[in-house]
Amino acid sequence: MRAAIRFGLMGLAASALAGCVVNETRPLPKLEAVQATQQIAETELLDVGIREFDAGVPEELKDNTEALDKRRIYPEVRKAESRLLAVRLRTTLEASGQWGAVRVVPESVKYVDVLVTARILESTGQDLSLAVTAKDSVGRIWIDNKTYSGDADLGSYKTDAALRARDAFQNVYSSIANDLLAARERLSGAERREVRQVAQLQFARDLDSKSFGGYLQKGAGGLERIARLPATDDPALVRVEKIRERDMTVIDTLDGYNTGFSEQLFDSYGAFRRTSYEAIDKEDRARSQATTRTVLGAAAVLASIFVSSQCSGTNYDCQRIEDAVRTAGAIGGTAAVLSGIQKYSDAKNAAQEVKELATSFENEAAAQVVEVEGRSLKLTGTAEEQYREWRRLLAEIYREERAPEQPAPATAPATAKP
Repeated sequence: MRAAIRFGLMGLAASALAGCVVNETRPLPKLEAVQATQQIAETELLDVGIREFDAGVPEELKDNTEALDKRRIYPEVRKAESRLLAVRLRTTLEASGQWGAVRVVPESVKYVDVLVTARILESTGQDLSLAVTAKDSVGRIWIDNKTYSGDADLGSYKTDAALRARDAFQNVYSSIANDLLAARERLSGAERREVRQVAQLQFARDLDSKSFGGYLQKGAGGLERIARLPATDDPALVRVEKIRERDMTVIDTLDGYNTGFSEQLFDSYGAFRRTSYEAIDKEDRARSQATTRTVLGAAAVLASIFVSSQCSGTNYDCQRIEDAVRTAGAIGGTAAVLSGIQKYSDAKNAAQEVKELATSFENEAAAQVVEVEGRSLKLTGTAEEQYREWRRLLAEIYREERAPEQPAPATAPATAKP
């Protein structure tokens, strides 16, 4: 009877453990970006350039589709996210009212008051993790490759309206925005003005190193400091400012392309994230249940075989009960193992579902095109090329405007008609 009770308790324990795999989800506390409460002087209002994020696809795995699938990295989705996530950070900074112009910029844009770069470490419907670096034009590091991570706010996945109202990972973007603000607040007003002036002189030096090369010098810690300032009415400086205004117009245009790209994919990307969250959750639950059922089932089978008898040789009733419990344990354990195997199959199917969702989103993202100078081009891979070509053109424009005016050719005197 002791054996029967022992086996019975074992079965109850297995059932209890199997039934206790419950994931409790609670609403995440909402973090907001700190809002400006007073007007910031224009001379201290810093512009921010956010480079398109590094997609974070490991170089050693870029051709290994199976390994990337296991890590839920879908290269084409990541390419789209490199712009989509940068736009969402930009929107967060703009909405705070703490900054001047905030733009998503190509990689070759260098001369900006504050430059933010980021690498995607993980991006699924469940989790987002970014490694972020930010520095100003002087060379101060504001954020040094800091990792920002967050779980999805499931409240954003409830309805389409909720998804549009608040990004599921808004806490991540707000946290970055607040750290940028904290870094700015550590600078004095004079230091902020210096950041703006240095960015201006760096741009000028890039166009005309001969005229503007002596205005900046390296200081302590490799920081770039102002050695002297050009006169405010310096003709060369006036020309540079006009060229810089044109440059900003082009950067604004490219930023507008990124905004349009994000808006066109807003609903489909949100749906992809929400559905992939459900598929990943299904996969994780299936794997957890598979492990639990397989281990407990195997334990029950082994116990039914190897646990020694507790009945005396003459107690036939006890032996019959014990044999029945052993048989039941073996049957139940085998069923649990088979159920676990089925759950592994369910997990595999759920993983395949995530991949199919990613492929569907990739196809939609790849179909987006923009009009650049009358040509229809895919956004991916063209913004950088267009900006580099524009920079070459800017240098030519500056050289042409800087060249002294040539005197008009003398006209030959009119001769009297015979």
